[in-house]
Amino acid sequence: MRFLYQTVIFLSALLLPITRFFNKKMRLFIDGRKQTFSILRQKTDRSQKYIWLHVASLGEYEQGLPVMEALKKRHPDYKIVLTFFSPSGYEIRKNNKIADITIYLPLDTKPNVKRFLDLVQPEMVFFIKYEFWPNYLNELKKRNIPTYLVAGIFRKDQLFFKGYGGFYRKALTAFHHFFVQNEVSNILLKSIGFENVTVHGDTRFDRVAEIVERVQPLDFIEKFKNNTATIVIGSSWIDDENIYLPYLNNSKNIKFIIAPHNIKEEDLNRLKQKINKKVVRYSNYNPDDLSTADVFIIDTIGILTQIYAYADIAYVGGAFRTGLHNILEPATYGAPVVIGPKYEKFQEANDLVSLGSCLVVNNIEELSNTFNELIKNTSLRKDLGSKNKNFVLKNKNATKIVMDFIEKNTQACKL
Repeated sequence: MRFLYQTVIFLSALLLPITRFFNKKMRLFIDGRKQTFSILRQKTDRSQKYIWLHVASLGEYEQGLPVMEALKKRHPDYKIVLTFFSPSGYEIRKNNKIADITIYLPLDTKPNVKRFLDLVQPEMVFFIKYEFWPNYLNELKKRNIPTYLVAGIFRKDQLFFKGYGGFYRKALTAFHHFFVQNEVSNILLKSIGFENVTVHGDTRFDRVAEIVERVQPLDFIEKFKNNTATIVIGSSWIDDENIYLPYLNNSKNIKFIIAPHNIKEEDLNRLKQKINKKVVRYSNYNPDDLSTADVFIIDTIGILTQIYAYADIAYVGGAFRTGLHNILEPATYGAPVVIGPKYEKFQEANDLVSLGSCLVVNNIEELSNTFNELIKNTSLRKDLGSKNKNFVLKNKNATKIVMDFIEKNTQACKL
């Protein structure tokens, strides 16, 4: 397995540059990584102390953000190096204000790993949720750098728990402690000999709860809503459109706010052409048209979280595709949440579905029936929304658990 992994990584480093000519995302993936080491040489300072935090993409960034904020607050003398694997996360958050250096993670080849760690020389490392790169982890262990997994999720189908997964199990020994989201992950880790595990939940609860506390009103959304029942459709893909658009086009006395996952002009035009109601777009709306419009398309990034505050019902996209987007944001505002069927890999979705306050639909008919019931039954809507909000509030403080553990275990930590 070790030889196979090293071979695959070597071939990836060799062949991936070719893909940049055929795919914009891969072009960002390849070209962005070309800058990593030059950025580190320019920005790192050997007189400074660094903490390295790694995330896969945008969702993991949201989970890591409370940890970075807590580290900055408790240890302002440390600098944070934040790495992303995916362009979809990096391109949106590359100009964040919390990290001191934000870069792409170099591919997990042994030369890249040594070069990266030699430049950063982190005092401590945090991996968020499920990024496990064996060469990085093995080198961190060799250098005895305290390394933590935060908001971790493990599933029994992962290689760690297979008879032939010894190479990956060995990489896990780099972690000084695992902070995991659920008891299933705890049991799985203990089944392969790891006792250094704490079930702390999900740091995103801290993130969304904080957002609600400082949310600012959006006057243009108030004007659009105009005291009318409003369904907010967040982070939707074309698969979601195929499910909700028939309902939207046949609805009466309901307003819709749509924040698509992709905001390319061609995708936005295609969406608008499918809607037979009065549509306005955030980028060019006339304020005088807002109160009479039926559909508001949000063609920008960064305000969906605030918009959820105006949702009577929230539909969160991605679960008719491959990955559900963030349901905690609408949940924390006390909105009932509707999602598609592919949600099993998301602990918060499993929990809210079990509570009955996150409703799963499999097709157009089920979505229509669910929306109609929630629209006409105000008490049901409020009851489900209250369950969601209380669930978020109950599960806060995962970040505090992490930080308190680190503070108490100073021998495993250089802070």
